[in-house]
Amino acid sequence: MLLQAIGGMLPAAMAVALSPFPVVGVVLILAGRQGRRNGPLFAAGWVAGLGVATTVVVLVFGEAEDPDSTSSAVADWGRVLAGTVLVIWGVRKWWKRPTGQETARTPRWMASLGDVTARRALLLGALLSGANPKTLVLTASAGTAAVEAGVHGRDLVVSVAVFVLLGSCTVLGAVVAHLLGGRRAASFLDGVRQFMITNSAVITAVVLVLLGADILGDGLTGLGR
Repeated sequence: MLLQAIGGMLPAAMAVALSPFPVVGVVLILAGRQGRRNGPLFAAGWVAGLGVATTVVVLVFGEAEDPDSTSSAVADWGRVLAGTVLVIWGVRKWWKRPTGQETARTPRWMASLGDVTARRALLLGALLSGANPKTLVLTASAGTAAVEAGVHGRDLVVSVAVFVLLGSCTVLGAVVAHLLGGRRAASFLDGVRQFMITNSAVITAVVLVLLGADILGDGLTGLGR
């Protein structure tokens, strides 16, 4: 059951990890004057926010293991709605992606991340993972998958922890690389930042459409039981 739970959560975890905004955000913070302090704080906030959000989902849908329960029906209808929203969102992202001579730019709110305070770095990490609508949809999908796999107690805790770690791997990896890799790592991370900014619309669109279709299919399958 544990492996089934982790397998069910894996697509959502990878979608969370590949989200461009937190990766770009942590790289900009790491490049700032207090990067060695604020980068780990951002990562801590991100992990905490994702962990809290996933735990709340597991508690709310704790009865979804029973396919005849109200929680299970709500979860399935939620998947249908969430999957539809993600697909539409992804198509919209693709439609609005920069083309031709257009160049993607860093969002305005990220422009001052190099000068953030320690408190703001921690809070920003938590908000991007725990209060971001797209991440919340993905987290809800993952948490429900774990519950429906029938895991309890320690196995449930392990599955949630694995999801949080996988969903945080890019942010944590950037921090570790910056702290241990010196100038070479800084140059590499700047290249990652540029790639993410340039291709953020395409990456986001592909991930949202593929995962949205998968979530939508799971919801329809559940409703058809």
